[in-house]
Amino acid sequence: MARSRSSRTTRARRPAGGARFPQARVGAPAVRHRLLICMIMVAVMALSGRLIWVQGLDASARAQEAIEQRTVERTIPALRGDILDRDGTTMASSVERYDLWVNQRQVDDYKQNAEDGEASGVEAAAQELAPVLDMSVADTEKALTGDSGFKYLQKNVDPKVRDAVISLRINGIGADRVADRIYPAGSVGGNILGFVGSDGTALAGTELSFDEALSGTDGKTTYERGAGGQIIPTGKQETTPAVDGSDVVLTIDRDLQWKAQQIVAGAVDQWGATGGSAVVLNAKTGQVLALAEHPTFDPNDPGAAEEKNRGNRSISSVFEPGSTGKLFTMSAALEEGKVTPESQYEIPYEKYFDGHRIKDSHYHEHQRLTLAGVLKHSSNVGTVQVAETLSPDTRYDYLRAFGLGEPTGVELPGESAGILRPADEWNGRTRYTTSFGQGYSVNALQMVSAVGTFANDGVRVQPSLIDGTRQEDGSIEPAHQAESTRVVSSETAATMRALMDNNVEEGSAASVTGYATAGKSGTAQTGKDTYTASFIGFAPADDPDLVVGVFLFGLDSFISGTKSASPAFSELTTFALQNQGIPPTGQPGRELENEW
Repeated sequence: MARSRSSRTTRARRPAGGARFPQARVGAPAVRHRLLICMIMVAVMALSGRLIWVQGLDASARAQEAIEQRTVERTIPALRGDILDRDGTTMASSVERYDLWVNQRQVDDYKQNAEDGEASGVEAAAQELAPVLDMSVADTEKALTGDSGFKYLQKNVDPKVRDAVISLRINGIGADRVADRIYPAGSVGGNILGFVGSDGTALAGTELSFDEALSGTDGKTTYERGAGGQIIPTGKQETTPAVDGSDVVLTIDRDLQWKAQQIVAGAVDQWGATGGSAVVLNAKTGQVLALAEHPTFDPNDPGAAEEKNRGNRSISSVFEPGSTGKLFTMSAALEEGKVTPESQYEIPYEKYFDGHRIKDSHYHEHQRLTLAGVLKHSSNVGTVQVAETLSPDTRYDYLRAFGLGEPTGVELPGESAGILRPADEWNGRTRYTTSFGQGYSVNALQMVSAVGTFANDGVRVQPSLIDGTRQEDGSIEPAHQAESTRVVSSETAATMRALMDNNVEEGSAASVTGYATAGKSGTAQTGKDTYTASFIGFAPADDPDLVVGVFLFGLDSFISGTKSASPAFSELTTFALQNQGIPPTGQPGRELENEW
């Protein structure tokens, strides 16, 4: 039977010559096999190339990356330097303490080779650690249990506790050195010392102003840590030791500072003031021997005191000086040759100057006073008569020369420059009131330093609180060289000492038994119903060594400095002279002609 035409036409045509080429199909097993082999070859080549790169060309970089990932760096804090008084007594110190920590994942390895029935792991560690930490076994076991790689057990522990803990050799337990700042004298000098925060950051006082010297340089330790947090014994370990801070030596005498604080606190309480300050200054060097405040605070617990009591009123609070400012007017007139101690003045209770009424603090009959008598009676009217012999510009220049209107530069933060406007702004009454200590503002240290100019032969010395930093050999590197400025001549300074000596009668509230004493009181209104009272003086009057000032702030009525501040001045000056070993000169107090 013959094949149909359709069958012949659907048969595939053969190429010429009779050769046959089979058609490749993707889904055919042979093709899939070849593709799979090609893909495997590509993957093998890629992996091989990466392996060659990692193990050969890039091996050091990968190894370094692995080291960095398992390397831990911990800080070794430096201990702050001590703050010492002038005699080397410690007033602030850092003691070595430790923070204990645990890697909970490692504690289970403790005593793994213990005999049957003997505790191991967390249970054993808790039993041995609890009495050392003064904790219960249950609480200790709870603290050791968990999956934390780092957790504090106890902070700020004594080195003896740390040594006892480490001697147990419990897996995963370590300690970091920290420092605890302590102030052995409590509140004595607190306003000078300042304080540090819980993290050791300096926040006030000498701690802040000399932080760079006190803080030192932290060290560090680095080591390689395994997956469980353990130190790899054969790994890289490096330690850079901490460099502890330098000791700072104050000019303050701790015992004198304590007494000054006690005396000013008593005066504040007695007279109902809101606060008070006391300053004791070496007349020749400008070194501050005491800078007392009340209320004050304990730098061991600064948070227990109000913020306003953690500063230093002696340099930050400003006030009108009142009658102590008369000293500058009289010294300027003496220096300019306008007056002498015997110059004569007619003194009514009140007098008008260019239409402005000036009166004395208390009513009196008409007086005939010398310059010495004007100061002794503290007459405002008489002082304005003296001031009128000088131009306002001249008086302003002298006030600036005495250091008013600018910071003293003492080494504490927060000092106020006070307020002293130029003479061309002394309008109306201010032209006259500036002659007797009103119309400008000062701080307590400024005033004591300015009055100290008369005690130091007419030369004002910049006050200082810091003697310097103590070196390894025990020597003191001075903090700075105190600046000095001649304000008036030696002759004028001697005359002012005589006038101020004449002002303090033997047996009066301001006098010091056995010593000739010079001084001046001041009282000024500071608010609608508040006053500041003060007394500033020096002893021995004929050859002064110490300048002392006592200031009472926030009195709710007019109470003169003679009545309120001078008894505290006498008590403090008496103690300071004995404390510093200054004997009487044997010279009696001077008495001048006060009337004519």
